[in-house]
Amino acid sequence: MSHLVWLGLGGLAVSAFTSSTILPGNSELALSAFLYKWPDWLWLALLVATVANTAGSVTSLWLGRLAPRKELPPRLAGWFQRFGPAVLALSWLPVVGDAIPLAAGWLRLPWWSSILWLTLGKAARYLALAWGVLLLSS
Repeated sequence: MSHLVWLGLGGLAVSAFTSSTILPGNSELALSAFLYKWPDWLWLALLVATVANTAGSVTSLWLGRLAPRKELPPRLAGWFQRFGPAVLALSWLPVVGDAIPLAAGWLRLPWWSSILWLTLGKAARYLALAWGVLLLSS
């Protein structure tokens, strides 16, 4: 494998991690650019993006657990009461997505089911994005 592919995967990992925290990042653009250049590395790129983006959200989940418990806005609290950890599948959403893992940490939602839902949501988003990129570039 070319060293450029490894550098691309490293950049994708950094972008995916920071995109799921309060730090700036644009993992969608990074994944799209990577797949445009190296479409044969689809599955490895999806794995790297999903794992790194999930790790960033798990970091936020952990930080939320360290913070003193606070009252959440009623609408957000209602989502967590109604759907439990499954609401974490929406942590990829723009604007509110970064706050969802923090809120889940504050609420002390179950650790492993939270990680599972985070991972499923992120994998589904990246898979849909990759499918679109590969359709447009072919």
